[in-house]
Amino acid sequence: MTALPALFVIGAGTEIGKTYTTAALVRRLRGRGRRVRALKPLASGVPPLDHPDFAESDTGRLLAAQGLAITRESVGACSPWRFAAPLAPDLAAAREGRSLTLVELVDWCRARLVEAEDGEIVVIEGVGGLMSPITEAATGLDWLKSQEIPALLVSGSYLGAISHALTAVETLRAHGVPLVGIVVSESEGAPTPPETVARQIARHAGVPVGCLSWGGAFPDGFIGLD
Repeated sequence: MTALPALFVIGAGTEIGKTYTTAALVRRLRGRGRRVRALKPLASGVPPLDHPDFAESDTGRLLAAQGLAITRESVGACSPWRFAAPLAPDLAAAREGRSLTLVELVDWCRARLVEAEDGEIVVIEGVGGLMSPITEAATGLDWLKSQEIPALLVSGSYLGAISHALTAVETLRAHGVPLVGIVVSESEGAPTPPETVARQIARHAGVPVGCLSWGGAFPDGFIGLD
């Protein structure tokens, strides 16, 4: 299958493993000799660059997956909009007296897609869940639709994850967003293993579904990115 030139990683909810999944995907592709650029344009709850915990932030994890050192330049190239408060970006930005428009965000991402080298895969990680607010007027779905690239949906394995994932699938279909697959990321303390949740989601989703357990590698060739 031909590799996709770009992919948008979106979540069925918040704090369910989007960054863990994105980082695992980047490592998988790099291990196969592919060139990958991972972007987390919007990031909330990010400590200052010189803070010892920065490496554990979403941006820090994505840079590590790409084999990049944490520098002002690499951080800015991955996550130009970073906010300290662990809130939805619009609320986090307001706390800092800052603002962001959907047009600015989409244009920045498009510029990164345009400048990508031949054969390079660009992976954009969204923020929060599919319908999480990102600006005063826009949601994650608005952002995804505006980028016009395929989506990879990340679900958890917690109780209720099946319904949340399938609701997200139906929302994407209703809005004409191409969905290449779903990754079920293992949730801490979940009552059933991720494989069980994945099988249930796959019965209704109509797209490939894979599992990602803690410490595991990105699931083998089910979304055409090898």
